[in-house]
Amino acid sequence: MIMGDQMERKKLFSIGEVSKICNISTKALRFYDKIGIISPDMICKENSYRYYNKETLLTVPVVKYYKQMGFKLEEMQGLVEGNTYYYLEQNFRNKIDQLRYQEQQIHNSFIAVKDWYELIQEAKMVRENDVHDVAVKYIPETTYCSLEQDFDYNYMESIINIEWTNHLEHAENEITGAVILKFQSFEDKMEGTCKRATIMQEAIHPCRECINRRKYGGFMAASVYHIGKLETIDEEYKKIKDWAGKKGYQCAKESYERYVVDYWTTRNPEEFVTEVNVPIFRT
Repeated sequence: MIMGDQMERKKLFSIGEVSKICNISTKALRFYDKIGIISPDMICKENSYRYYNKETLLTVPVVKYYKQMGFKLEEMQGLVEGNTYYYLEQNFRNKIDQLRYQEQQIHNSFIAVKDWYELIQEAKMVRENDVHDVAVKYIPETTYCSLEQDFDYNYMESIINIEWTNHLEHAENEITGAVILKFQSFEDKMEGTCKRATIMQEAIHPCRECINRRKYGGFMAASVYHIGKLETIDEEYKKIKDWAGKKGYQCAKESYERYVVDYWTTRNPEEFVTEVNVPIFRT
């Protein structure tokens, strides 16, 4: 009876009542007590039951709001108690900087996932429609990060390129979209005598100075999709060469292979889809 009178006088609420009133689990309330964010105002000696007054209950919405803003529980300890403007300003400034960085990381991840998804969709449509014909297309000019490398027709090592990955990490850069290999001579590539290639990928954020920047596009190209293993891709070069001769086009010296679906996505070569692009102009 004495306990009841005390609770009535001080308007104390049991942990179960707090849970219902504030829509928060008793487990969370016990944890908040453990780390010193919200502690009970009274603990019954007989049964260790926790009781909270109304003012302490009002701390729960504050904690929820800090959680909404991205503060971790350990960061809240000096905030929920109330503090100086300077203390709050510093903590909020630090959180703004942290969230801005997280926002950029999420944006980068979103761009990379979206672009990869679109490549899979492109490959799916090419395969479903059995697209094999040469077509003329305009390739918009875009700035790519690039790195020249040896090429020995080992496509897997050229596309999943460790040196290239290390190069990008060193420059603190992130890339997206399809890997593109540029060959200086499509004739050499077609004949199996190519020794060098330039790997290119689009940067999510502007290329740093230490990354080799290269313009790709801004020209008309004879374009054809290759479906299947990469060891037979040179068949497409002959197809383009024959097509250009019949249509009155001249092929430029270089060529580009854009790997839509490759070893990054699947290890089944029969599912590979690659776009071969050769710049063309009228003779």
